[in-house]
Amino acid sequence: MSQVRGGTRWKRFAVVMVPSVAATAAIGVGLAQGALAASFAVSGQEFKVRAGHLEGTGFAQYGGVDMGYTNVAGGETKTARPVAISTFKNATINDMCQSVVTDVPFVGTVTLRLTAGTDPKKPVVAEKLYLDVTDLDGDATFEDIDIGVAAKNTAASKGGQGPEIKDKILENGFAQQARVAKLDGVEQKAWATTAASFKLSDLSMRLYTDKGASTHECY
Repeated sequence: MSQVRGGTRWKRFAVVMVPSVAATAAIGVGLAQGALAASFAVSGQEFKVRAGHLEGTGFAQYGGVDMGYTNVAGGETKTARPVAISTFKNATINDMCQSVVTDVPFVGTVTLRLTAGTDPKKPVVAEKLYLDVTDLDGDATFEDIDIGVAAKNTAASKGGQGPEIKDKILENGFAQQARVAKLDGVEQKAWATTAASFKLSDLSMRLYTDKGASTHECY
């Protein structure tokens, strides 16, 4: 197994996920048990997350599909959304912000903004964290990283939360893993997040309904 140590721009790093994500979407399969695609249908809205610093152990990343619904004339239809699933066995997050903008009938534009982990000594703490991401920018450093691992083996040597994929094509698909992952200045869009536990210190939630509601997004 190759081992590469050091830092890299996350945006470039995420690019290598495109082939596997596209292949997953093309065959319309989202069977990563334990990941979000097999747990629930996502809403029709992406949300934004910003983090000053995220540090996690047992990191793995692989392609997947989130199934959701899109409203169309005459009803709703199921929609497959390709995602890069990033997982951490354990993670801490400093200066976290999450926001989503919604158009509410008779009210107008409403922005829900949540912040936590603003005290450097009291970060957000998560266990078995899954992030279904479509867009991510920031700076990242990885320790003891393997790129090009078969998806079914991502938890084998780094202690991560790799998928249990029943589809024989996907289980040997492209993935990557690292013992430690550190990300700074993170800005991402995601369809869903889930964790076995999620402790948010200094939690603050606000609703903004003024004409400039969308200006209250995290970025």
